[in-house]
Amino acid sequence: MPEERQELVTGYGRALYTAAEAEGVLDRVADEMFQFARSVDASRALEDKLTNPGTGVGAKLEVVEQLLGGRAHPVTTGGVLLIIQAGHARQLGQIADEIARQAAEARSRVLAQVRTAVQMDDAQRRRLAQALSQATGKEVELKVIVDPTVVGGIVAKVGDTVIDGSVSRRLADLKARLTG
Repeated sequence: MPEERQELVTGYGRALYTAAEAEGVLDRVADEMFQFARSVDASRALEDKLTNPGTGVGAKLEVVEQLLGGRAHPVTTGGVLLIIQAGHARQLGQIADEIARQAAEARSRVLAQVRTAVQMDDAQRRRLAQALSQATGKEVELKVIVDPTVVGGIVAKVGDTVIDGSVSRRLADLKARLTG
């Protein structure tokens, strides 16, 4: 990521972190931002609506209000509105990742983004967090993304390390060995 964009992402992440921490809702805001950004990533129509330069800012803000207003904490809604109004909708996912990273770091943890085809229950999340903590040697905070393109298993990213335990990865590895 270019240095200028990284500074923008870090700055917005820090501002949202500070506002959420001051309100005592850091975990909630970090989670809501992360989930909203993943929803935008998953919906081509929503992403186009929020990032299309031909769509007026008012229309973009109205979409955000319809989706988050009354459901998300005001810090979350206000943060998303500010990001969209400032013309940084394309960086929404990176900013959400940054606030989640900062929140995890404040608790002396590392952020683990996990992609799975189905929702995980609390027991599965705990076991996965323990396994990733053992694998990395660090306390892990999970952010789970339900991604139907993951065919069985999980794909986890902890910092710069990617652990691909998906069935599609295993099949690709088997194919490579057989054709090898």
